[in-house]
Amino acid sequence: MNRRPSERELIELKGSEVPLGELLDLFGERVRRPWNVYDIAKVLTDAGLATLPDFATCGVGDRVQIVALATAVSPTPQSDDAAEDEPLPSGALPRRLLIGDLPSARDGVHCVHANAALTQATFLMRRQGCDQVPVTTGMTALHGVVTWRSLALMYERRKEPTLENAMQQDSLPTADVRDEFFGCLPTLREQGYLLVRGEDGALCGIVTQAHVVDRFESAARPFFLLGDIESLLRRWLGATLSTDAVKAVQTTKKAEQRTGKVEDLVFGDYVRLLDGEQKKTAMAQLADLNWTALGCESLDRVQFVRHLQRVQAIRNRIAHFDAEPLPPESMRELTAFAALLRDYVG
Repeated sequence: MNRRPSERELIELKGSEVPLGELLDLFGERVRRPWNVYDIAKVLTDAGLATLPDFATCGVGDRVQIVALATAVSPTPQSDDAAEDEPLPSGALPRRLLIGDLPSARDGVHCVHANAALTQATFLMRRQGCDQVPVTTGMTALHGVVTWRSLALMYERRKEPTLENAMQQDSLPTADVRDEFFGCLPTLREQGYLLVRGEDGALCGIVTQAHVVDRFESAARPFFLLGDIESLLRRWLGATLSTDAVKAVQTTKKAEQRTGKVEDLVFGDYVRLLDGEQKKTAMAQLADLNWTALGCESLDRVQFVRHLQRVQAIRNRIAHFDAEPLPPESMRELTAFAALLRDYVG
């Protein structure tokens, strides 16, 4: 979040309806990212405001209404120890994924003019490592696409080696950046690629099967790492800490619902089990006892807890699903913490 609007600016918006882009601009942002969504939502909440629909999950071109927080959610009593964003909030469910959300769909595409020689297309394919080169006039008129398959077919059919003979011209796979991602998959699976047009109708990128694999790997890996981290934490803490120690941090539940089972904890509870610097003195003292019970003399407690808190923050950002992959530094945090736990838990 590059700018924090004043409370007066925010209150003046109450009851109005604005485009999503205008709301983001108020905070000095152009697009949504996990970290700025979290920060903007907190500023709005602090001002007693919310948006309908949720600005974090609505479509890029949608308008949002600024409403009182009480209008958007039904308040439920929580203890002071309740962890922020622990359960996936209803407003943070994944929004509709668009083909334009893939970076390659907007990163540009190498093309040749309809009057170019075939050698220009093949040179471009070799030099740039492209498997497809569109043949265009400008960036809107698409005449065909040269692919390695279409080249092979030209030579098999003993046609003259010209750009026109080398092009795939029928049933060209194209999509709009606003098309739903999953609706494009059958065409992508059949053709192996999709040419993507922007809002202005001009070609703006290309999506291949490799791009889809890369995108899903970057999206899925953080979830698997977090699952691995939580599994290791539960095995480590559950093998040592008493039922009473676990019940002591289940403060968001009613007394009869406090099971004392590590597997019933939310992520913030792991921090409260071990953080000796938390504000509540009684909880900090219990955390001291828990750390002693774990017997980790060779592990720096302060650094470990801070790393655990950073992992919790990353987990909460992931809960506010965003089309952008997790930043590399966050992936490094998750990978390093998972490796650290494996060393101690085995």
